[in-house]
Amino acid sequence: MTTSKLTLISHPLCPFVQRAAIVLLEKNVAFERIDVDLADKPDWFLALSPTGKVPLLKMERADDRDAILFESMVICEYLEETHGGGKLYSEDALSRAQQRAWIEYGTATQAEAWQFLNAKDRTTADAKRAAFRDKLQRLEAVVAAEPYFSGTAFGMVDAVYAPLFRYFDILDPTVSQPIFEGLPRVTAWKMALAARESVVAAVAGDYAERFRRHLRLHKALLAD
Repeated sequence: MTTSKLTLISHPLCPFVQRAAIVLLEKNVAFERIDVDLADKPDWFLALSPTGKVPLLKMERADDRDAILFESMVICEYLEETHGGGKLYSEDALSRAQQRAWIEYGTATQAEAWQFLNAKDRTTADAKRAAFRDKLQRLEAVVAAEPYFSGTAFGMVDAVYAPLFRYFDILDPTVSQPIFEGLPRVTAWKMALAARESVVAAVAGDYAERFRRHLRLHKALLAD
């Protein structure tokens, strides 16, 4: 390893940042975190980020040639390949490919959930809630009957879904509970992820209030 310091450039609410933070914490890798205002992106950030998005992983190298990685799964897979700790992908090629496929599915599921959470009218909210529920039903058929997606070991798929499930622990239970009703494996998985130390530590202590403030600012139906 030539990396001497890692900096995660982030936003306090970004679920994709949380993926990278969870992996860093699971790998027990020391890192600094710098939040940026995505509504008023600083010039230094735009100079580093080709997409104008977070996360970025900045690596200050011993040879003074800093490196930047962007896109959450690129960062996560780099960390998996270059750092020790528990492996987050299966050693079996087929199982590993299946895990990557469910990670792609997780990104689509995240999009449905986000549109439901931010819906401003009942028609959109109902449609997106139904679409999100359909994706959870598909997950119910493949989630292991153990704490995590693939069994007893926490893995990369878990790191992807944990930020998504976090939203629903913040909502009023009268909203969130019916969505997960009749999905015992997904519900148990969600609860196991919420209790995972890396998942808890991936966000600041004021995350829930920040998220509620976001919903109010965007006049979402779910804003309290």
